[in-house]
Amino acid sequence: MKKLTFVLGGAASGKSAWAEDLVTGSGLSPVYLATAEAGDGEMSAKIARHAARRDERWRLIEEPLDIAGALPGLGGGDCCLIDCATLWLGNLMGTGRDPAAAAQDLLAALDDCRARVVVVSNEVGQGIVPADALSRRFREAQGRLNAQLAAQADLVVQVIAGLPLVLKGQLP
Repeated sequence: MKKLTFVLGGAASGKSAWAEDLVTGSGLSPVYLATAEAGDGEMSAKIARHAARRDERWRLIEEPLDIAGALPGLGGGDCCLIDCATLWLGNLMGTGRDPAAAAQDLLAALDDCRARVVVVSNEVGQGIVPADALSRRFREAQGRLNAQLAAQADLVVQVIAGLPLVLKGQLP
C-alpha cells in the first residue's frame, strides 16, 4: 500500500466505500478519522450510514478541525482513512481559520505520519460558478487543497459511479 493515497470524486460517487475497501484490504489496522459533525438530521443519517459499513476492527477518531494534530498518534501498523478533506475544509472556514495555513500544516503532518493514509475529498470545481462570495472562496480553497494533496500523494484515484479511475500511480 502507498504511504499517501488521495481519493476524490463527486457527491455520492462511492469514493468513501471504495476507500474503506482499500484500507481494510491493506492488512494494516484500520483507523477512521472522521471530520463530519452531526449538525442536523440529514448529516446524522449520513454519519450513521458510514459507521454501519465499518466493523469492530476499525478505530474511530473524530476530529473536525485538527487533523494534523491527530496524525502523530498513528503508528506504522495503522492505515488511516481521513473522510473527508472537504468537510474538514468547510469546518475550518466556518470558524474563520486560514485554509491555506491549515492545508500546509496538514501536508506536513501527512509527510511525517508513520501510518499509511488514505484521504477522501470531493471534486467541487466541475460545476457552475457559485453565486455568492463564500461559496466561491470555498470552491477555490478546495481546488487548491485537492491539487496539493494530489501532488504529495503516491496514488491518486478518482471514483466515478463507484468505479476507480487511476490518475497517478498504480493500484495495489
